Amino acid sequence: MSRAAVPGLPSRHPIGGLLPALYADDDFAQRFTAGLDTVLAPVFATLDNLPAYLDPRLAPADFVAWLASWVGADDDPGRPAELRREAVVRAVELHRWRGTRRGLVERLRLTLGVHAEVTGDGGAVWSRSPGTPLPPAPSGEVLVRVWPGREPQVDADRVREVVRAHCPVHVPCRVEILSGPPSDEGR
Repeated sequence: MSRAAVPGLPSRHPIGGLLPALYADDDFAQRFTAGLDTVLAPVFATLDNLPAYLDPRLAPADFVAWLASWVGADDDPGRPAELRREAVVRAVELHRWRGTRRGLVERLRLTLGVHAEVTGDGGAVWSRSPGTPLPPAPSGEVLVRVWPGREPQVDADRVREVVRAHCPVHVPCRVEILSGPPSDEGR
């Protein structure tokens, strides 16, 4: 999309009407300022609609990538436009949840359109009471189970890439790709 000169776009602020009375009837001055109006009309239209450009739900498609860079959101032009926009809208919230189960599940859903379940705690244990015996040692591993959502297939390499980027670095994460939601049997 181009925001350059738009043929036939009228200026909401014609310069010729702002000139002193001496130039109001001058044909040359009016034609000259009309040429400037043609060049400035897209600029005025953009500035008049600036809030819409800064709202990812309303912004032109080419602005979504730019807005994503402002808030550190992942932006893949190959994804559907509505998911790209939602990722930008929710970027700040996802940064708050980074490194948590909830954050990882949401990131996988928004980034790849897959469903996920995260189990394991990465080895963290604690107690409210001092002197309490320690609980059994945790496995120290996080298991991320992923199954298809919007698409019939899951890109395992992309899933591992997202998990690697959003799991805490000190926590080993294992990824399982499933054909459908995990059953509750065996748990």
